[in-house]
This record gives sequence, C-alpha cells and structure tokens, in this order.
Amino acid sequence: MRDRLKSSECSKFLKALADPERLKIIQCLQSGPKPVGDVSKALATPLANVSHHLGLLRSAGLVLSRRKGRFIIYELAPAVARSDGGNPLNVLEFGCCRIELGQK
Repeated sequence: MRDRLKSSECSKFLKALADPERLKIIQCLQSGPKPVGDVSKALATPLANVSHHLGLLRSAGLVLSRRKGRFIIYELAPAVARSDGGNPLNVLEFGCCRIELGQK
C-alpha cells in the first residue's frame, strides 16, 4: 500500500500536539516569537513545564528556537505555520492534514 499520508512524519506532529498545554503554547506563539518566560506568564504555567513542552514541540519540528543574549526565543516553524486569508500564522500545514488555529 502506498502511504499517501506519510504516516510516520504526520504522526510525529500529531503526537506533539496531543496535549492541551502544547496546543496553548502554539496559540501563544501565533502572535510572534517569544522567550519562554513570556509564554509561561501568558499561560500562567510554571516555567519548567513550558520549557519541557517547548522542547517536545521543537523536537517535532513545530517550533524553532534561537538565542538572543541570555534568552531563548521560540517561534512557530515556518515549514508548518502558514497564513491563510490575511491572518498571520493561523494554519498549521503538515501535508497529511491541517489545523486551523482561528483568530487571535
């Protein structure tokens, strides 16, 4: 059988998103790059938990990180985050499926 969905790759993305906190982090990063502290404050979630979830999202290829001074800045990966209908970064496109994030 031909694997049209690219099941191994697609399941990596879907597993990473199968947690409510990680979905909230994705929504938080929709408005642009942020350091982990800002994400933690926005979600009212402990910094250690947010760091853990961001690491999993980064491993899955959903977010990118870069160092800016002593801070690590996280942003949605351009390979999966898209703008649709003039709204910035409101769609995650995986090839097998897409998730519409809605309005900010």
